[in-house]
Amino acid sequence: MSKKISGAEYPLAKIFSSDFDYSIPSYQRPYAWTEVQAGELLSDLYDFFLKEKDDTYFLGSIVLIKEEGKPDSEVIDGQQRLTTLTILLAAITSQFDDELRVDFESYIREPGRASQGLKPKPRLALRERDRQFFADYVQGLRLKEMLALEPAQVDNESQRNIRRNAQLFMQRINTNFGEDTPRLVEFGSFLVQRCFLVAVSTPSQQSAFRIFSVLNSRGLDLLPTDIIKSEVIGNIAPAKQNEYTEIWEELEVETGRDGFAEVFTHIRMIYAKEKARRTLLDEFREKVITTVSSSEDLVTKVIEPYSEAYLVAKQNQYISTSNAAEVNALLHWLNRIDNSDWLPSAMKFLANKASEANYVLLFFQKLERLAAFMHICAYDVNMRIERYARILQALEMPHFISSPIAEIELSDREKDAMLLALNGDIYMMTARRRNYLILRLDSFLSDGAASYDPTLLTIEHVLPQTVAAGSQWEEWWPSVAEQYSWVHHIANLVPLNQRRNSAAQNYDFSTKKKAYFAGRSGVSSYILTTQVLSTEEWTPKVVEKRQSDLMALLKDKWELT
Repeated sequence: MSKKISGAEYPLAKIFSSDFDYSIPSYQRPYAWTEVQAGELLSDLYDFFLKEKDDTYFLGSIVLIKEEGKPDSEVIDGQQRLTTLTILLAAITSQFDDELRVDFESYIREPGRASQGLKPKPRLALRERDRQFFADYVQGLRLKEMLALEPAQVDNESQRNIRRNAQLFMQRINTNFGEDTPRLVEFGSFLVQRCFLVAVSTPSQQSAFRIFSVLNSRGLDLLPTDIIKSEVIGNIAPAKQNEYTEIWEELEVETGRDGFAEVFTHIRMIYAKEKARRTLLDEFREKVITTVSSSEDLVTKVIEPYSEAYLVAKQNQYISTSNAAEVNALLHWLNRIDNSDWLPSAMKFLANKASEANYVLLFFQKLERLAAFMHICAYDVNMRIERYARILQALEMPHFISSPIAEIELSDREKDAMLLALNGDIYMMTARRRNYLILRLDSFLSDGAASYDPTLLTIEHVLPQTVAAGSQWEEWWPSVAEQYSWVHHIANLVPLNQRRNSAAQNYDFSTKKKAYFAGRSGVSSYILTTQVLSTEEWTPKVVEKRQSDLMALLKDKWELT
């Protein structure tokens, strides 16, 4: 067998053709993309579709075990992309009838051609556990039936991600295109003709894994900051080059190599106030370097103060004779959010106002609330960047504690959206969003005095998801509808600093408290859980009161009314 490695760039029309018959091996992790990643992908595609009439869009690469000339393709890297693109194609196809539907469906399912020995079948076969679900609902174009399923009753998290992403795509397609079928066809045509993936193939599993490892390794390759350094220092008079080189390299040591590259990314955002569309090197040259009067000023008036502000924000190291502890606590919570899109605003503010301690506290109270709102409400990267760009724009204008920037405040509509999310099925959020919210709520109860190690954090239900017949739970919660309406709400959830215990989840309340929630020490590290330990019964009335109390606390601490 030849071990030849081949790689080529293909449009999706070729990627989803009879040249490839994809299968996801059982050892691969489950489908894990959430609405955040899926939403970012669709937002990027739609934005490119609107603004670029001729250019092609690069979707990344996939690594396959595949013999040349044969369609069988075992996916080593790229299953998240291929699965998400299939869901998007299915969401588009489901909007069409007749010939259009048949045309677009051919990218999802091989229609079969007897003359070529091709049998009808899906073009992508997921892991065994999710394969039939995906084939029935997504590749079978039964999306509406899938969306009608109760999320809690779907078999696993992978299938829930598939369902949620399909729902997101259907909603976005309706918002972006409505009844304009020709325009949707145009978008679909852009997707299959002008969107490209690089497929790297080898018939050897060992070779495929080596390729995957190389593509995902993190060596000390030349970074854009290294090229920028050579250009900037090269433009400084020779007599001063050593002085500015020392400043530059000291900043790189303090922030770390990767951290320094992140600083430049955030500086680009501060100046551009929009999502990057080209390389950091190109955009930093265009958006930053050309606007600064000299290379010396670029180092001392831009890179140096923003690097220092980055370290303060990233390491929770604000220093002041007043408010330092409160500000650093807020920075701690900002750093627990799973994106750093808030950092350019923080850096811009600190670079100019760090000495005004009272204003710093006010600003970060508002910034933490805004970041939490977008995290909890699952804003994708494009939505976040657009929202933070408004703050960066406002920070260009004069502002003081007596006249702070208004753009950092939540609008009434945003407050309503946050309250709706907080009062919903919290457990069905992604783990990062859910854990962040539960721990933030617990910190509000402790008045900021508690600290948390999330290493072994699990979020558990008090009322179990499945109520056993004849149990105390059934006596307290005879209505199944009432069980469903409360089981995933924040009032019914507790954080634990121990591993999940499946056997304990359906214990009666008194046993569950003693054997599970209290842990080995008989107490809990979390106030939310301690409150449950001191409760005698867990009835609908108790949970409703607890929900009301917790919502009132969140409204007060985040100023949502």
